[in-house]
Amino acid sequence: MAGIKVHGLALSTPTCRVLACLYEKDLEFEFINVKLHEGEHKKPTFLSINPFGQIPGFQDGDLTLFESRAITQYISANYANNGTRLIPQDVKEAAALLTWIEVESHHFDPLASKLVYELCLKPKLGWGETDGAVVEQKEAELAKVLDIYEKRLTESKYLAGEAFSLADLHHISTLGFLLETQTKKLFEARPHVNAWVADIMARPAWAKVLALRK
Repeated sequence: MAGIKVHGLALSTPTCRVLACLYEKDLEFEFINVKLHEGEHKKPTFLSINPFGQIPGFQDGDLTLFESRAITQYISANYANNGTRLIPQDVKEAAALLTWIEVESHHFDPLASKLVYELCLKPKLGWGETDGAVVEQKEAELAKVLDIYEKRLTESKYLAGEAFSLADLHHISTLGFLLETQTKKLFEARPHVNAWVADIMARPAWAKVLALRK
């Protein structure tokens, strides 16, 4: 079957990043559940899509991609006229977008993902006890990052400007987990960050991702 295919897991934050983007663009796609517990991601068929054996994998006709942020940028550029415009046309706004995509990738996500692992995945999947010292350290580091977000969000409604963009979307899947944990207090303590989080988490596209999980 030709067309767009996403190979991943509905609980995977990188996979959900891609799914949210596809829903924002009102695109039809086929979701293929990768059975990690059976090692499907390490078998030749999947490795031909993502040679690193990690989800998600993405296909659009004869194009194959991996790495969720690269996939979302391709979707947003190739299907620019579909659904929500996630990449600004203005050069300066586009530069801001690229900056905040990097911020999310290098400053927000490493801390947020570690907290998701400690506070969500470990207890839910039986991977061991939550390391309180690690949580305390990562929350302190994330608080400093969110102070920068708070300042930025006093200047514009969204990270790259006045319109919702990929810079915002890239945060949603990880936030979906963190807002169910004690780390929620870090977002609530910063009024502009808190308003921004409430806004982006209410996106209809994200509701569709949650529905797909079920």
